[in-house]
Amino acid sequence: MTQALLEAKAVAKHFGGVKALRDVSLSIREGEVYGLIGPNGAGKTTFFNCLTGLYIPDGGGFTFAGQPLRADAPQQAAQRGIARTFQNIRLFGNMTALENVMVGRHVRTKAGVFGAMFQNKATKAEEAAIRQRAMDLLHYVQIEDRADDLAKNLSYGDQRRLEIARALATEPKLLCLDEPAAGMNGTETAELRELIVGIRKDGTTVLLIEHDVKLVMGLCDRVAVLDYGALVIEDVPAVVQKDQRVIEAYLGA
Repeated sequence: MTQALLEAKAVAKHFGGVKALRDVSLSIREGEVYGLIGPNGAGKTTFFNCLTGLYIPDGGGFTFAGQPLRADAPQQAAQRGIARTFQNIRLFGNMTALENVMVGRHVRTKAGVFGAMFQNKATKAEEAAIRQRAMDLLHYVQIEDRADDLAKNLSYGDQRRLEIARALATEPKLLCLDEPAAGMNGTETAELRELIVGIRKDGTTVLLIEHDVKLVMGLCDRVAVLDYGALVIEDVPAVVQKDQRVIEAYLGA
């Protein structure tokens, strides 16, 4: 069996009297597409925020690639190889598509303050490499023709693709996508599916939050279901779809 890339162990998060996560434990294997579903308020995005250091868990924690993951350091999550997109698009609207991806790439740069100030030869070479890698990623997500357009002027679907390109610029081992198909039409969703398949094929593990159950069940190797912050089931799609609790709560009788 493929080894676990990420392990969540009894992760809990409370907001006052609201228990957003209730001792959630799950394991994501290296090289798979893993789905996380549930109704609004189930705790899915809270789980993402705890994983990426935006929230500090009130209990439990994460192990990533065999090592504990600090709960209070978003920058460590990125440096360790965890990247994410957001449910609500968070691009730099007044920067070009190319510049947005270049921003993501800087987590892997080596130039210090001195190099940035005086633009020495090594810094210039690194900046050129960053620009080229950003262009390669825009080509990868099929929006290279919009490289010089401001992010705010891109279509909704292209903005979603740009967010994924920016996340990929950090060279993640685990790519966390928070409702990437939200607001997409059928054609855009199908294209997104092929993009995720390609990302996994190229060696990146994917954690997917998504309300499009058909997309999740047809794409993911395994699926976890949250309800009121608790894990209901974690299994392959065929088993999850037949689980009576899932049928009643999410899929309809």
